[in-house]
Amino acid sequence: MAGLSRRRQRVFDIWPGFVDVLSTLLIIVMFVLMVFVLAQFFLGQALSGRDAALDRLGRQLSDMADMLSLERQGNEEMRLSLSQLSGQLRDANARAESLAAQVREVDDTKFENSRLRDQLAGVAKLEQDVAALKALRAELEAEVARLGGQLGEKEGQIAAERTLSEEARAHAALLNAQLEQLQAQLGAIQQALDASEARSAEQKVVIADLGTRLNAALAEKVQELQRYRSEFFGRLREVLGAREDVRIVGDRFVFQSEVLFPSGSSQLQPAGQDTLASLATTLMAIAARIPGDVDWILRVDGHTDRRPINTAAFQSNWQLSAARAISVVNFLIERGVPPERLAAAGFGEYQPIDPGQSDEALARNRRIELKLDQR
Repeated sequence: MAGLSRRRQRVFDIWPGFVDVLSTLLIIVMFVLMVFVLAQFFLGQALSGRDAALDRLGRQLSDMADMLSLERQGNEEMRLSLSQLSGQLRDANARAESLAAQVREVDDTKFENSRLRDQLAGVAKLEQDVAALKALRAELEAEVARLGGQLGEKEGQIAAERTLSEEARAHAALLNAQLEQLQAQLGAIQQALDASEARSAEQKVVIADLGTRLNAALAEKVQELQRYRSEFFGRLREVLGAREDVRIVGDRFVFQSEVLFPSGSSQLQPAGQDTLASLATTLMAIAARIPGDVDWILRVDGHTDRRPINTAAFQSNWQLSAARAISVVNFLIERGVPPERLAAAGFGEYQPIDPGQSDEALARNRRIELKLDQR
């Protein structure tokens, strides 16, 4: 018994695994059938709509064919009536000619009697009938022409409807072909999009690397320019000496306006020219050692105090500050500084360094600032 129980324990029950597999397959088959049924339903809707349109066009063609047959029957009746009226008109013309001949014979014999008068009256009536028949014939011919035109229009409409029906079938076939082409194009676009996203990720990595390199290069150039700027300001301080009216504020070398210009003027005075000449010599000496790939520039900024000016030469502090900066630039150019390395700007009274109202504060705000910067 113990051996039998051990053999029973070794038997594995695989039935639940088969049930899971079968249930999974059944779900997949149901999903595929549902997709197929939905596709058949939408396709049937589209085809039924097209069949309904074709049936409607067929009914319209049948109605137009009936109308065309009626129009043709009416035209035949009109033509028959017209031929009968033409025969009557010919008979009336013959009778009129016969009576006219009789009248001429009567005129020749000069007989006047009551029968002749009746015949003349009959001739006049026949002439009226002939005129009426001619008018009726003209109306009938116009009506026949109009009906012929309508018949041509109906035939053209029927031909157009037939063409439209054929075009609708061709358009449906073309739409199906275009749908297949669009699906193929969509697949190609998706592949191209995937490839583009892959290339974009690679390019982002390259751009990030280039940005890092560019920032490093810019930082290196800025540090190099900062080194030459420090050397320029240091040597300029040695040349000018310890003067109270010339000082360093941040990264700028500041000259009080009185050192360079008379009050209210943009003409350099002799002492100012000597100071700027020393500055130009120092700048040229430093510039000769600055590498060519460092794009440096010396910016000259003119500033005034807040007291307004209105003279024949300068109508505002804007004009005075700009004119003084330009005068400094022109003098440096005369001393050999390259023009492409210079820039002049006028700020008027709108960039004060001392907000006070005293004469000392106003004097500090009247200044020329020099800054060695990167363009």
